[in-house]
Amino acid sequence: MPVDHQAEVDQLMADYRRSREQLVAVQRGLAAIQETATSHDELVTVTVGPRGTLIDLVIDELAYRRLRPAELAETIVRTTDLAVARATKRMHEQLASVLPAGADPDAVLSGRADVTDAEVAPAPRPASREDDSFEHRNWLVDGRNA
Repeated sequence: MPVDHQAEVDQLMADYRRSREQLVAVQRGLAAIQETATSHDELVTVTVGPRGTLIDLVIDELAYRRLRPAELAETIVRTTDLAVARATKRMHEQLASVLPAGADPDAVLSGRADVTDAEVAPAPRPASREDDSFEHRNWLVDGRNA
């Protein structure tokens, strides 16, 4: 009885195409994420894109009169943090539709979804001959005993 492998191949290809289309849709959604936050005093407005990339910063002219430079800087950072948190939440929501239950969206976004911290840690550097120190060696004594 002959086995019809073509039907299996066709099914696998159809599954692959569906998965790829879903991945493209998620990537488009992630790339389109923008979040805007405004400071409580409404003097600073920040817009960030995916992964918290600063896209726009609007500082009201009153901010330069009301806030000292350090206060303005703190307001910008705080407002940016708020926008980044919102963008991150939306990224997690976008990924939730394609991730298996229990998967960590942060791990996926950072590229370490299926690896441990030990696997990601840099490998120890092999000792270099240049690192050898001979400062405590007495060549006169060691040379006679050789």
